[in-house]
Amino acid sequence: MTKFLIISILLSLVLSKGLSGQPAETRKYKPVIDSEWWPVAGNPDLGELTNPGQQPVDFGIWQAQDSSWQLWSCIRSTNEPGKTRLFYGWEGMSLTDSNWTPAGIKMKADPLVGETAGGLQAPYVFPESGTWHMFYGDWNAICHAVSADGKKFDRIIQPNQERVPALFTEGSGTNTRDPMVIKEGDTYYCYYTGGTGFRDEGAEDKTGAVYCRTSKDKKHWSSSKIVSKGGRTGYSWYAHECPFVVKIEGYFYLFRTQKYGRNNISSVYRSADPLNFGVGTDEGYFVTHLPVSAPELVHYHGRWYIVALNPGLNGVRMACLKWIEDY
Repeated sequence: MTKFLIISILLSLVLSKGLSGQPAETRKYKPVIDSEWWPVAGNPDLGELTNPGQQPVDFGIWQAQDSSWQLWSCIRSTNEPGKTRLFYGWEGMSLTDSNWTPAGIKMKADPLVGETAGGLQAPYVFPESGTWHMFYGDWNAICHAVSADGKKFDRIIQPNQERVPALFTEGSGTNTRDPMVIKEGDTYYCYYTGGTGFRDEGAEDKTGAVYCRTSKDKKHWSSSKIVSKGGRTGYSWYAHECPFVVKIEGYFYLFRTQKYGRNNISSVYRSADPLNFGVGTDEGYFVTHLPVSAPELVHYHGRWYIVALNPGLNGVRMACLKWIEDY
């Protein structure tokens, strides 16, 4: 009888686990904004490059070596030649401080290394083994830069390319942009957005998608895979912007922006597969909408925070975030 009881207990433990070792019934969650917003960054003074119509848009936020917090935003519609964009920075001594200190222009596109003049877009930064890695767009491609302190970054010129920091692109005219990277096991996943039918300037089919490429070393990347496209938010060029992915227990959650400005909105999708959040349909993947644009999530000291653009596109704001069970 005792032997039978022990076997029954062991069998029940085995059945309660999935083949991966995770619980067979992994809990599902949805994100909820859990506080009022507070201001982090405003519309900066760029000196002679200031333009009355300029707007802080896609940004990156991270902690530097000296424990300060850094926020770099792409400022668009400035007087910078070319595509009018550059990176401007702010610094906060504490993540939850209001009105971080302006830190000046941090980076401009360098046409001498193949970047599009004024074309810098959407920096994303994470530290690993004492090096801070920045992935960003140069209007046509995803590029890579590194830093020893999380403040000053140097471009990585890619092997077998003459003075070019680009890692990969979806092709001419696709405006490959908005990268972010997660690591799952020993694999890096780089999510980004770009056009699908807009291969050449002037093409009529301006559809978009969220793409992903994988790598073991952040240098050599796989071919691209569309991981999110269409569904209730549509297929337009602007319906797949600013992808951001986090993992909560056994599921991956993709945040995808559809609209900036006063009626800003982003959609959230959930999947056990980091390479599929619904393509052509979002049934079984869609979780919720949030009234934000270009959101980034920060998990710090056991709490979640969401950082997003102001609805007036005149700065960056922050709020607390919580995850509630989604039955």
